[in-house]
Amino acid sequence: MNLQFSKMHGAGNDFVVIDATRQPFALDPAQLRRLADRHFGVGADQILVVDPAPAPDVDFGYRIFNADGGEVEQCGNGARCFAAFVHRQGLTTKRTIRVSTRGGVIAPRLENDGRVTVDMGAPRFATALLPFIASGLTPQIEGSFERWPLDVNGVTAWVSLVSMGNPHAVQRVDAVDDAPVEAQGPQIEHHARFPARVNAGFMQVLDVGHVRLRVWERGSGETLACGTGACAAVVAGLRHGWLRGPVDVDTRGGRLRVTWDGGAAPVLMTGPAEHVFDATIEI
Repeated sequence: MNLQFSKMHGAGNDFVVIDATRQPFALDPAQLRRLADRHFGVGADQILVVDPAPAPDVDFGYRIFNADGGEVEQCGNGARCFAAFVHRQGLTTKRTIRVSTRGGVIAPRLENDGRVTVDMGAPRFATALLPFIASGLTPQIEGSFERWPLDVNGVTAWVSLVSMGNPHAVQRVDAVDDAPVEAQGPQIEHHARFPARVNAGFMQVLDVGHVRLRVWERGSGETLACGTGACAAVVAGLRHGWLRGPVDVDTRGGRLRVTWDGGAAPVLMTGPAEHVFDATIEI
């Protein structure tokens, strides 16, 4: 079959975006892996699918597949590209849209400068929601938030747990360039205490309004940026008392800005959404 797609990126986190409102989409995991492969396919961290609205109170459905072919709940950088894509394709003229994902409804807004702000919804902290098996562990309380001890090959990693519709385990590190992302990232992702796996974040606090971040993403490995990871890191930093918002998050691919007013308030993330090219692939 011939499949039309757009290649996009948000701060270097790159995507294949497919309009399933105008063409059929029924790729199996092997085909998704081929499409995401950087040597034998197009190459992408995630594949994003624009679906027709599944309910009257939303504008579109939004599916996300990681490079390993698995479907996941949420992708923040992808949400910005999703919003830019549906405008570019003439699928909507609304500047703010409501989008249904496996992780809940989100509301991306196209800004006048071309960036996109995404209402990511309120963060969630209950360990059962990630899910995280906390039995037998005693957390440290710092500020108003827990840091959990995680045994990673005999080393204790202290992680803060946040769900942004998908699960995140965030560590604070002294220097993000020296953080053990490749060594600990896959170990944390597949740790037995995370039955659904987890995204592993490594955050360096530069000052109360500025952090650097690297993320080992579940099913994709380290990416140049992770939007939900940036949200989770800022939320953790605010609750621990390390940060005061709004917070600039420098990733390897660019800068995001994250704001959260605490409690049940939504997390707002603003950043770029860049179109690279349109093409067709036989798959």
